[in-house]
Amino acid sequence: MQTQRQQQQLQQAQRLNTTNSNISSYSTDLQSMEDKDEEMSRSALNTFRAKEEEIERKKMEVREKVQAQLGRVEEETKRLAEIREELEALTDPTRKEVAMVRKKIDVVNKELKPLGQSCQKKEKEYKEALEAFNEKNKEKAQLIAKLMELVGESERLRMKKLEELSKHIDSLH
Repeated sequence: MQTQRQQQQLQQAQRLNTTNSNISSYSTDLQSMEDKDEEMSRSALNTFRAKEEEIERKKMEVREKVQAQLGRVEEETKRLAEIREELEALTDPTRKEVAMVRKKIDVVNKELKPLGQSCQKKEKEYKEALEAFNEKNKEKAQLIAKLMELVGESERLRMKKLEELSKHIDSLH
C-alpha cells in the first residue's frame, strides 16, 4: 500500500514538472516572439527612416533642378529682351529667329508650370502617405500592447489555476 502511494506521488510530481516545463517553454517562446516583433518593428522603422531621407533628398534635388531651370529661364528671358532691343534698334534681319526663340521660351514656361504643380502634388501625396503610415504604426503598437496584456492575463490565470490544482492535489493526500 505504501509503495503504491509513493508511485502515485512520483507520477504526480512528474506531471507537475512536465506542466512547469511547458509553462517555461511557453514563456520563452513568448519572449522570443516579442523580441522578434520588436526587431521587426525596429527594422521597419529604420527602413522607413531611410526611405523618408531618400525621398527628402530626391525632393530637394528636384527642387534644386526646378530652381536652376527657373533661374536659367529668367536669365535667358533677360538676355533675349536685351537682344530684342538691340535688334529693334537695327533693321531686324533675324526677326524670324527671335520669334522662334520667344516661342521656345513660351513653351519652356508652359512646361515649367505643370512641373511645379507636380512637385506640389507629390509633396502632398508624400505627406498623406506618411500620415497613413504613422497611423498604422500607432495601431500596430496598440495591438501589440493589447496582445501583451492578454498574454499576461492568460499566464496569470493559468498560474492561478495550476496553483489551485496543486493545492487540490496536496489536500487529497
